[in-house]
Amino acid sequence: MTTTNASPQAGVVGKLSTLDRYLPLWIGAAMVLGLLAGRLIPGLNGVLTSVTVDGISLPIAIGLLIMMYPVLAKVRYDRLDTVTSDRRLLWSSLFLNWILGPALMFALAWLLLPDLPECRTGLIIVGLARCIAMVIIWNDLACGDREAAAVLVALNSIFQVIAFGTLGWFYLSVLPHWLGLPQAELAVSSWQIVKSVLIFLGIPLLAGYLSRRLGERAKGRQWYEEKFLPKVGPAALYGLLFTIVVLFSLQGDQIIGHPWDVARIALPLLAYFAVMWAGSYALGRGLGLNYERTTTLAFTAAGNNFELAIAVAIATFGATSGQALAGVVGPLIEVPVLVALVYVSLLLRRRFPASSPGSQQ
Repeated sequence: MTTTNASPQAGVVGKLSTLDRYLPLWIGAAMVLGLLAGRLIPGLNGVLTSVTVDGISLPIAIGLLIMMYPVLAKVRYDRLDTVTSDRRLLWSSLFLNWILGPALMFALAWLLLPDLPECRTGLIIVGLARCIAMVIIWNDLACGDREAAAVLVALNSIFQVIAFGTLGWFYLSVLPHWLGLPQAELAVSSWQIVKSVLIFLGIPLLAGYLSRRLGERAKGRQWYEEKFLPKVGPAALYGLLFTIVVLFSLQGDQIIGHPWDVARIALPLLAYFAVMWAGSYALGRGLGLNYERTTTLAFTAAGNNFELAIAVAIATFGATSGQALAGVVGPLIEVPVLVALVYVSLLLRRRFPASSPGSQQ
């Protein structure tokens, strides 16, 4: 992340680096490139899926790790206690992620996809998989609180291990039974979720923590933040773009082969992201949180763990199932929508009072 933190009066968006300023263009190009590569290069998908990590293509896994490491290397881990002591932030995040989010996706899926049971089930699975990866990027691009993001993502990871299977059973079997609706089953092991968390959060988190501790011990904080971080920072966006290219090349046939289903799945996803982000932002303002933590609350609530959702859908229902298609459409909609919300958030920054000296740097 190479954004320059300027004052709201100076115009935050105008101070973005060239890489950041044209990010929507780069992401759009990466999506198109991925779709075209998957369709035009014979055997590419076989190569990309020949090796997997926890059910995810190895190139995607590498892209995610590269994407997350620079942001987690920026976290000032000695400030995490200021986040854990903020009960308003922690409790509101838990409510948004584990009560409101799954319930909202369940309602939207049934309301807008009553005749597409497989896609409906896939959307509900997406709603249960709370984001622990790309949300780090969106938060950093929007100049959110990195320390708060690290804590909330870790908290989501713990609850994901504990609650994912139980919530899947509740929203796919128990609640539909109570409402007289058709039921579905979800076969997912706790170990599968634990592996996802350990790989996609644990590895970059440990690497980021060790980088800061060892870097500061060897050459001091000033060198670490003014020399080291600017060099590794752009790798986050390069990793993001690489991940998008690979993801869309793998799923191009699914997306292009079912255009009407994709359009139908997109509608509840658009509604979900808009409601979750705007509602979380309003809640943060209402609780009196500053800009950085309000932004972090909004993005950690709005994002979803598409890696886990796709892996679970494929493992349970098959790679060509409607459930897997819904998981694939997730990032197709989430990526451009949350990039747009990054810019909305930066524009709203001027409406907040100036941050205190101890907030995000």
